[in-house]
Amino acid sequence: MKQQLFSTRNMTLMALFTALTCVLGPMSLPIGPVPISLTNLVLYLSLYLLGTQRAALSLVVYLLIGAVGLPVFSGFSGGLSKLAGPTGGYIVGFLLMVLVAGVFVDRSGGKFLPDLGGMILGTALCYALGTAWFVYLMNCSLWYALTVCVFPFIAADLVKMVVAHLLGKTLRLSLRQAHLL
Repeated sequence: MKQQLFSTRNMTLMALFTALTCVLGPMSLPIGPVPISLTNLVLYLSLYLLGTQRAALSLVVYLLIGAVGLPVFSGFSGGLSKLAGPTGGYIVGFLLMVLVAGVFVDRSGGKFLPDLGGMILGTALCYALGTAWFVYLMNCSLWYALTVCVFPFIAADLVKMVVAHLLGKTLRLSLRQAHLL
């Protein structure tokens, strides 16, 4: 039997992942205009433990919390100015990333290559949206934007994807055996 999207259990799980994103998202390593953060790791994990719909809803709540000004974005920032700023396209792009990667994670049965492929595709779309927004706002070349906003992050993001797959798959199995998912 399929669980209701807004059951008490599902709302609690979504709230927990929203809170986790709010706590880990601001922790970042500033290496340039776009910092390295743990936000996408939490989002990848949420796909394994919540599924695409609930992970996307959890992310939307996080985005709304940040939009109203609470410091939940990288570097403990928040507000509409952050979303409308040069890195805002990457933050909004997280939603596209979750929706695309989630399709793969939901349907793969926990297989590594499809999960990784989905996360790579979703992240590439997030990079594309964020980079286009960065180029537009900063009035810079695409090459410059790629060198400061994409290339430095590829290796770390791949590591986060592998960690999320291994940890997410293990946690999902353990939580299902304990009847918590």
